[in-house]
Amino acid sequence: MMPEASDKAGEFKEPADRSGQPLEDDLWVLPGPIKDAPDDEPPGPRAGASEAGILTDWREAEAGLAAALARVAGRLGALDDRLGRGPDGWHHRLALLEAADLSWISGDRIPPDRLALWISLRLSGVQDDTAALSRAGWAVRRLTGGPGPEAGLATFLGRHDPETLDPEADRLADRAGSWTDLMAEAQDLHPITRACMGFHLWRLAGLGQLDDQMEAAVTAARIAASDGVGAVFAPLAMGGAGALRANGSVAARLARWLDGMSSATLTAMRHLDEIEAWSVRAQTAMVKRSGRTPPALRALLTEWPLISAPLAEAATGASRAAIQRNLTWMQQIGLIREITGHKRFQMWTAKT
Repeated sequence: MMPEASDKAGEFKEPADRSGQPLEDDLWVLPGPIKDAPDDEPPGPRAGASEAGILTDWREAEAGLAAALARVAGRLGALDDRLGRGPDGWHHRLALLEAADLSWISGDRIPPDRLALWISLRLSGVQDDTAALSRAGWAVRRLTGGPGPEAGLATFLGRHDPETLDPEADRLADRAGSWTDLMAEAQDLHPITRACMGFHLWRLAGLGQLDDQMEAAVTAARIAASDGVGAVFAPLAMGGAGALRANGSVAARLARWLDGMSSATLTAMRHLDEIEAWSVRAQTAMVKRSGRTPPALRALLTEWPLISAPLAEAATGASRAAIQRNLTWMQQIGLIREITGHKRFQMWTAKT
């Protein structure tokens, strides 16, 4: 190797051969050819997981959690049977409670009383976010009945591309189609597992915002109960937000999903036990009460977690005076309790 040379100013000059060309062997500071760079160094390859790989991960997770999945499926089956034999109002009651809990998880934080007033009378307070109330109202409607998401996701969500959308733009129909196709490939998975997979792939398909889990959770709740007869949806949020945390491996996510659904299903069953016992007690107490308003109020309080006088008036068709008189009587004998503590805008709930 030739010795390094420098000019008069002391600047470094590249070593050169006799022809004046730099010696490539001495350019040790330069990286090697791109073709020789290992794949695990940045920038490296950025290819995502294939659909086959995604499905394999979920199949393996389901197989490893088969016992826990069977327990949760059994509890959901018991809830399905219970709702199939119970009054229709139970579906609405559980849907309203689930939607209210989901609104807290998504950041809207709508209590059941405000949601009940919005759904029944479209009433909102000065500080209420009507957009948030509309989202929660949408959740109640989808959790109560109607075609499920697998019959048509865009229709289920109520979102469609406008006619003025640029033809080259990313369309909802395309994103929904990719998600639906992947869910169709997972038909061999249990509906509960498939619901969990659909929830966690929601944002990857570009179907939701980073801070909005309402649509994804409602869609997953419907898919999880798609094999049922009585239950329209599988409870997810009544036991807390653990099932909806999006971190960890596929197996960890499915394990949390099963734990959260198990807790939420048990919460729903206990709630139905309490309201059923209350309904029997209220029917016994109302035997000697004349008129059609008392049984109508009993049925309404079975369907709604919270009621107000305007809501009861609209739902039963009775006069405001009859409603107020019977609510006062029911409160006096310990069947219901007023929860606001105010003289105006009062709300009552069954005293279970």
